[in-house]
Amino acid sequence: MTYIAKKCGVCFEPPSIILIYTEASKDKTRQRIMPVRNFSMFSDCSMAAEQLKNNSRHKAYLEGVSLCQLQKLYSLLKGHLRGESLAESLEKFRQEKTIDPEEDMNKLDDRELDKRKRIMDELFEKNRKRKDDPDFIYDIEVEFPKDEQLESCSWDMESGEEI
Repeated sequence: MTYIAKKCGVCFEPPSIILIYTEASKDKTRQRIMPVRNFSMFSDCSMAAEQLKNNSRHKAYLEGVSLCQLQKLYSLLKGHLRGESLAESLEKFRQEKTIDPEEDMNKLDDRELDKRKRIMDELFEKNRKRKDDPDFIYDIEVEFPKDEQLESCSWDMESGEEI
């Protein structure tokens, strides 16, 4: 049977993931409550989301729900267990999923660096233009202004003359 996910959310008391879905053959909207067990404020959200998505009882229902959305729901639940408000949890999740351009990534450990690289890869794939896209343009021509003064950099001052 094929299920079409409409909405997915989290309930804090009792801790559970709620899915609103329809069956492909029927026009009836249903609700599925998936209890969250063995989850604490120290648990890994991505691991918990993968376990739920791969659970044999819920796998068919969660096909239309992205892993990122489940991770977000688990992070909201984790924030609630820590005593944070919903707004604080959402802001913390948003900060984790964005990259600060001023941050020195040379100072990060391997785990944090891999996390930032995954975020950059997701952003790249999201913004990538493919040949099949309706707004794809093969040859883009851009005119740069010639009136403005070019900025010079200290590294290219005299190095061109020596070579």
